[in-house]
Amino acid sequence: MAFEPPQRLVRALGETAPDGDGWLEKLPEAAERAVALRELTVERVQVPGGRSSLVVLVRRPDGSPAVLKLAPPRSRPAAERAALSHWGGLGAVQLVENVTGNDAQDDAQDGVLLLERLHPDVSVRSLPEAKALLEAAGTLRRLWVEPPAGHVFETVAERTGRQAEAMLAGAGAFGEVAGLVDAALGARAELLGAPPEGRLLHGTFRQSKVLAGERMPWLAVGPDPVVGESAFDLARLVRDRVEDLIASPSGAATTRRRVKRLAESLDVDQERLRGWTLFRAVESGVRALRVGRAKDAELLLEFAGWL
Repeated sequence: MAFEPPQRLVRALGETAPDGDGWLEKLPEAAERAVALRELTVERVQVPGGRSSLVVLVRRPDGSPAVLKLAPPRSRPAAERAALSHWGGLGAVQLVENVTGNDAQDDAQDGVLLLERLHPDVSVRSLPEAKALLEAAGTLRRLWVEPPAGHVFETVAERTGRQAEAMLAGAGAFGEVAGLVDAALGARAELLGAPPEGRLLHGTFRQSKVLAGERMPWLAVGPDPVVGESAFDLARLVRDRVEDLIASPSGAATTRRRVKRLAESLDVDQERLRGWTLFRAVESGVRALRVGRAKDAELLLEFAGWL
């Protein structure tokens, strides 16, 4: 089978690829190697798939369904593997391990993960909005655990520090967003001044990252794990379905109610949630501007202005 990466993946990785990166070109060969090593039967490549990895629906030699995932180094697949292993299937998709030694080292180099099969076309986003938020929040709560001793996960301070540098550069190039960037950076500085106890976080959580499963009704997939306060993780959920919020005459009021409702339901400080929601929305908006996604940037920055 030809492992042709979906166009969504090609476009997304093209926006962030460092000079000289050849991961996409090597992807078909890496996928073939991973399939042969495990004696998998390929059903299909998931389309449109994600923006950071190739997802292939497969069956193991015993006929059981699974998912083969390949991700580039900049998507931190080793961190994803470590987080999934630590969660052990509680609230998140399970790892299916069957390689060791040199083969495991090759897996690490190619960014290969073999995962339990969920229902890839059924996410919590398919539910009515209120129910979707409730189920997503419940799933997220189960992931907030103590990180493993001696962990090497990135911290919220480290990740947002890199993002803050890029935002400052963006503010210089796109002067119209300078005010929002200043507000977002100010919020970050205040939040990091007195952070609560750190937890292992999903890192990129949203409704589309919660899929229907067999073991449990809903399970999270695709973490980019980070250690920090829960409000940082929850902040991305606040702006889910942002296009619907922007289109609604009551979008600003709905957003403020959502911040309050999610903070109360998950016992998160409301002002800290508002601050991280502001930072993450502005960061995403400036990044969208930088790569030429003007419509996405407009939605995100208008949303940020409501906070």
